[in-house]
Amino acid sequence: MTLQATEPRTMFGIGVDPLTLAEVVDRCRLAIVDHERLLIGVVNAAKIVNIRRNPDLRDSLLECDLILADGQSIVWASKILTTALPERVTGIDLFQALLEMADAEARSIYLLGARPEVLSTLIENLHRDYPGLRVAGSRDGYFTDVQAPDVAADIRRSGADMLFLGMVSPKKEIFLGTFGSTLGVPVMHGVGGSFDVLAGVTQRAPRAWQRLGLEWAYRLKQEPRRLWKRYMSTNTRFVLQVLIERLKPTPLWPAPSHSLTEDNSHG
Repeated sequence: MTLQATEPRTMFGIGVDPLTLAEVVDRCRLAIVDHERLLIGVVNAAKIVNIRRNPDLRDSLLECDLILADGQSIVWASKILTTALPERVTGIDLFQALLEMADAEARSIYLLGARPEVLSTLIENLHRDYPGLRVAGSRDGYFTDVQAPDVAADIRRSGADMLFLGMVSPKKEIFLGTFGSTLGVPVMHGVGGSFDVLAGVTQRAPRAWQRLGLEWAYRLKQEPRRLWKRYMSTNTRFVLQVLIERLKPTPLWPAPSHSLTEDNSHG
């Protein structure tokens, strides 16, 4: 099984892959069949703003084998910057598409993240909704840096086909950037707050809000006191960065000197 290669589109110094959701799922399937690492990263407005002031977050993204446009704002920016992307591929949409694939093809998954009670409810829901998949292992997201190697060892022992991380940025990116090449898991995908959504703890924005790229506004509506200052600052900075990028594009960031992608095969 072979897939046509596509050249990433350079935006804000990051190479974003111009793929549709269906194309990403096909690449994940190929990685599982060939047992080759496919480390997936996603970018949205907040992450683009933060990579300039957080070298660890930037380096962890540069370790990824695929980088996808998680936010509609990235797709809009790509058109302004004449590097148009075909569509956004959100972390949760890809998560659900891969769960469907695992269900249909009897693949195994490892779940890392969320609070223990949320993770337990999520696993119950997945067994109910996707009876064909197998949960090879799980661990809540409340572990220290000292415990991280033990968490990585448990994932490695699980033999899972796919690893999903329901943790916040930059913790999930740094964990994948640090341990990704040692886990022996073909497909690795950080899904952020998707565990909470599929566990029924939080609610995703309605489709109409999603199409308009207003999921952030829906989250703000749910938690205005906690989020208004963050979104105001991030969105303003992102708009300014798009304008600057239009006038003076950022060169592609060099790969980290400690790159973990030198040996990305487990076969």
